[in-house]
Amino acid sequence: MSDETVAIDSEQIWPDDSDDIDEAVVANWFVRQGGRVSKGDTVCEIQIEKVSIDVPAPASGELVEQSVSENGEFRRGDVLGRIRRV
Repeated sequence: MSDETVAIDSEQIWPDDSDDIDEAVVANWFVRQGGRVSKGDTVCEIQIEKVSIDVPAPASGELVEQSVSENGEFRRGDVLGRIRRV
């Protein structure tokens, strides 16, 4: 198993038209810590104001960290979690 991890970076999925919004909420995690994902699978859903956005896995592997819990707030650019490549 590889030790390389890939960050699920909120900056990568932040809508271009929301420059004046700096905070959001993780509405749901669809993959639990320890779960396997394929690149592009939806790992969680975030809520920015009244807009829901599905967050895709940036790589295939195992979700080893959820940095923000469900209903937890985060700021633009924060890391939501980490995937270990397998």
